[in-house]
Amino acid sequence: MATTSTFHQKIAVVTGAASGIGKALAAELIDRGAEVVMADIDAAGIRSAAADIDADGTHTVTAVLDVTEAEDVRRLVESTRDERGRLDFIFNNAGIGSGGPVEHLELATWRRTVEVDLMGVVHGVAAAYPIMVAQGFGHIVNTASLAGLVPSPLLTPYAAAKHAVVGLSVSLRVEAAAHGVRVSAVCPGPVETPLLDQPGSVNARTLLTNALGEAYPADRLATDVLDGVMANRALIVAPETARGAWGYFRQSPDEMLASMEAQAVASAERRAAEARG
Repeated sequence: MATTSTFHQKIAVVTGAASGIGKALAAELIDRGAEVVMADIDAAGIRSAAADIDADGTHTVTAVLDVTEAEDVRRLVESTRDERGRLDFIFNNAGIGSGGPVEHLELATWRRTVEVDLMGVVHGVAAAYPIMVAQGFGHIVNTASLAGLVPSPLLTPYAAAKHAVVGLSVSLRVEAAAHGVRVSAVCPGPVETPLLDQPGSVNARTLLTNALGEAYPADRLATDVLDGVMANRALIVAPETARGAWGYFRQSPDEMLASMEAQAVASAERRAAEARG
């Protein structure tokens, strides 16, 4: 009953909801009785996702949204409040992957990563937080990553943006408490989403699963996230392998870094030897 009452007949906006974590979050929210505004830049994808999880269309509204456009985000959030009378949750989930050796990265890669993975969250917060302060309630849930908590070589732009999302979330959480507003950051390890197979100079699936094991199903993460929201956790870290890596870094940061550095040096030396034949 507690799980149901937390979300029953509540109003939630989920960005990046056409696939992966966002779609799974929307489905779990509907299962728990919420009404969901599903937003994504992919127009066909968001319609298809909504049809998959809400066949009769009674629990969802879809919107095409580019989270890098602050005014568009503001309009969507404010129209949701105006039409539904309140805003209970916003899940700032839209994101992209990026990576590769830093010496090979163009500035455009850094800018695009920051615009989507950080500023997309900032735009959602800037739109929703004043509404929630005025209401005296609400919960902002920002999708970060385990890469926002631990070193993530070859994913440096992504890790930088996700570290910033964690910093934004825990800092705002303290301010927001005085207004009755809650803030959480979601920090998953590898999750089975299209981002793992996104084209690029680094195979994210291979890199991350070699380090942390098989990708976690998105629907299981969505259950973990909503359970964490219900418990008002500041940082929602899942699965267990991700919590283990985070715990190791908190306990022994120098040891973890030294181990990763040694592996990187050995790998570079092996590649150089192979190149020499």
